This record gives sequence, C-alpha cells and structure tokens, in this order.
Amino acid sequence: MNKRNWMMSAAMAVLVCSSLLTGGQAYAYSSTTANNVIKAGSKYMGTPYVWGSSRSTKSTMDCSEFVMWAMKEGAHINMGKGGARSQYTIGKQKGKVVKYSELKKGDIVFFSTKATMKYAKGSINRIGHVGIYAGNGKVLHTYGPGGVRYSNMASGWWKDHFVTAVRVL
Repeated sequence: MNKRNWMMSAAMAVLVCSSLLTGGQAYAYSSTTANNVIKAGSKYMGTPYVWGSSRSTKSTMDCSEFVMWAMKEGAHINMGKGGARSQYTIGKQKGKVVKYSELKKGDIVFFSTKATMKYAKGSINRIGHVGIYAGNGKVLHTYGPGGVRYSNMASGWWKDHFVTAVRVL
C-alpha cells in the first residue's frame, strides 16, 4: 500500500469511528450554526410559557417546544415534538453528551425540577426542563411568567439543577 492510499484509509477509519461514537452521524461543531440557533431562539423573547403547548402555534411555548423551533429554524435539526426527555434521547443519537465544563454555545442543556429531583442522578427521569446554552453562563429557555428569556446558569438554582447537555451542532 502506498503512502497516499494509507493516508486515505486512515482518514476513512477516523471518519467511521467518529460516526460510530456520535450515534451514526459525522460530528463537527459549528459556531456559526450555534449563533444561528441563538438568533432563531431570541426572536421568541417574551413569548408566553404554557406547559404542554400544542406545538402547532408559536404564540405560546413550553420549554421543549421552544428548543424544537430554535433548533429547526436555526440549524435545520429536528429534535422531535416530544418533551425534554425525548429531546435528550434524540440529542444523544444525533450528537454527543457533554459535561457542564465542556459547554459551548448552542448546546442543549437539561435540568431537574422540583418534581424530578426525586429520581437518581444519572436517570433520564431526573430531566424536567430543557433550554439552549447561549454562552457566557447563560441559558435561553422558557418557563413561567415572562416566557422566553435568558437566565444565568453559572450559579444558583440553574447550576444546582443542571443534569446534562447534548451537542448536536
């Protein structure tokens, strides 16, 4: 095998391994796409929060519907119409799980809630809320009065309730 063929074989092996490690898709983070996702999500600032929103209208949203629209409009990624736990499962298949210390803008971040704190750490059942990491310790999400907004997740409640994150960009 000549040097050129060997290098092509090695490159192909790396691509295949990368694909297997990321759930069947080649993975390459894009900061441009991440900015597009944040921009797409930001246009919904103030949209009222309604738990279990219909997903057929953008006049109200719950947390997973917000993530669904921001990812679809900003990155053309389908995160499904399910809730936060479903989006975590889809995110693991399309991308990779990342730790808090590895967060990058555009990562999908998952949190526990009062109702889900009863489940063990590491259990998918502990996930009760989802948002998009906006960089600089901020999460773009929707919950309660005020609807879609940025919150500081670098300390306090949000940091204490962080469960996991996935990177699909």
